[in-house]
Amino acid sequence: MWHDIEAEVDLLNFGMVASAAAALIRDAGETPLTIGVSGGWGAGKSTLVKLVKADLESNTQKKANDSTPYILMEFNAWLYQGYEDARQALLQAVSDRLVEEAKKRKSFIEKATDFAKRVKLLKVGRIVAPVITHVAVGTVAAGPLGTLFGAVSGLVQGFNDAEKREENLKAVQAAYADLSPDLKEVLGEKKESSLPKEIEGLRKAFADLLKKLEVNLVVFVDDLDRCLPNTAIATLEAMRLLLHVKRTAFIIAADESMIRGAVRAHFKGVDIEDGLVTSYFDKLIQIPLRVPRLGVNEVKAYLALLLTDWATRQGRLTPKVQLDGQAAILDQLKSGWGTGISRDVLDKAFEPEKGAIARELDIADQLAPLLVTSAEIAGNPRLIKRFLNNLMIRRTVAEAMKMPLALEELVKVQLFERCASTAAFEYLIKAVATGTEGKAEFLIGLEAAAEKAEEYVPPHPSWTGSFYEQWVKLNPRLATKDLRPILHLSRDRSLGLAAYDELSPAAKQLLEATMAANEVSKLLVSKLAELGEGDVSRILTRAIRKAREDHWQIEDITRCLNCTDAHPSLGLQLAPALAEIPGNKRDLALLPLLKTRAWADGLLREWEDDPETSAKSRQYLQKSSRGK
Repeated sequence: MWHDIEAEVDLLNFGMVASAAAALIRDAGETPLTIGVSGGWGAGKSTLVKLVKADLESNTQKKANDSTPYILMEFNAWLYQGYEDARQALLQAVSDRLVEEAKKRKSFIEKATDFAKRVKLLKVGRIVAPVITHVAVGTVAAGPLGTLFGAVSGLVQGFNDAEKREENLKAVQAAYADLSPDLKEVLGEKKESSLPKEIEGLRKAFADLLKKLEVNLVVFVDDLDRCLPNTAIATLEAMRLLLHVKRTAFIIAADESMIRGAVRAHFKGVDIEDGLVTSYFDKLIQIPLRVPRLGVNEVKAYLALLLTDWATRQGRLTPKVQLDGQAAILDQLKSGWGTGISRDVLDKAFEPEKGAIARELDIADQLAPLLVTSAEIAGNPRLIKRFLNNLMIRRTVAEAMKMPLALEELVKVQLFERCASTAAFEYLIKAVATGTEGKAEFLIGLEAAAEKAEEYVPPHPSWTGSFYEQWVKLNPRLATKDLRPILHLSRDRSLGLAAYDELSPAAKQLLEATMAANEVSKLLVSKLAELGEGDVSRILTRAIRKAREDHWQIEDITRCLNCTDAHPSLGLQLAPALAEIPGNKRDLALLPLLKTRAWADGLLREWEDDPETSAKSRQYLQKSSRGK
């Protein structure tokens, strides 16, 4: 199994981009810098950020006193979500790191402590303000501060009453004792008279401390796009307090589209233009850095390295050969734009023991183009890892159940399951279920034509597209294989569903929007069209399920049409489901919607001839047929 976390070793050829980003930080000198590392879910943002940090750590010359010119720190806002205010958490993390560094160097500890106290003052200001408001209007505030201010208020109000004065004085003393030592200290050392002055004092103390320590602070902010909108915006707002201060650099890893969505959510109810949403984020980022999309060479190398690592763990490849082969492939990848990563290159890299891993190298060589061109995976490193992890799980289960499976066959069918539409996959299942000894006999003609380089002819409309043509050509040939054992591990099994029925974050958002819609929306259709057909097929599956539960209400059916309008080929998935609608539910209001969609022609003809269809609906359909 492979962990779904950032990689310590550069298996994705991100090293040159990371080195360029690290060089920008070094070349900036004292000039403040912000770099935005953007990319979709699972594209490798965290890995790229780790590589930038590693480059700064390993390629930066130390000073004469053996101290480093950089203080490097990581901040993950997602870890604080729900536990602590992200804005304060970031400021506190920075102040703690600077205090730690000052103590380590045994210099300017007082200045570091002063900065830390100013950070706490901001927190107190945010806490005290609402408490004072509660006291002013006579309501009760919660927490130790609320108790303290309530006690003080009671002391003032009852000052002329000696008995109450003594009682209230004890209450104030008790409430003050409940405050943490840090909070007492801060309340006793409030430095500025207003919040703007406190912020300016904090920034000045921050800049002065970095100058005295002669260091640059580099903060790596990751997983911002995993956060809820309020947490994401709070973190960005905290960074604004420290941005553009000399000797600072912020590297922010986030999916730009998710951040823009957070900005919109933050300003919910305000009519904010797209340009303002864009400028909010762009004003924070000086240098946008896009995670490179993986091409066939990178994916082929990535697959080969993951699979040979697995072979090493199994004892089929010695660690030395694996490490030497990895180094050779990564070196070749740096100039892969000229020569590419061919099967010969893979064989040569693992030359001493290539025979032991021939099957893995075959899989990497043949699978890479499909994993890059398929809209369902599109060269995404995280999805590639999940694909391989699921493959290993299925193989382990197959071995435990004594299933006669070849790894290559399992890979090919699993790829089809992941990337093909639901209708295409169901066509394969039906062929296997009705074929002789579990064989998909329609593949005989397809595979024979592929071997002769003849034109590809889809066996069913759902099999139309370049993916299906390439998949048929992929080894091994399956026409003569009993596919029942492989399909037994497939979508109808909960183990398979665990990995494959997941939706990407973007798809999850659109699932909610689709299930909330009660009409066909051009905006929703355009958003669904941007997703891969597989994701939309899974959304449609849920919409159909809901329609069945609601006994085919017209709103539920209309909801499904958003999916088929985005990907018309999914009409082949929806039409069989709509055929289940009983005659009395074939609403006259539904027919005009279906009449304009080509995939529904056959269904409407069946309804027209079906005596169970209501007289008004049949009349409408007959009139429509004559008008064609």
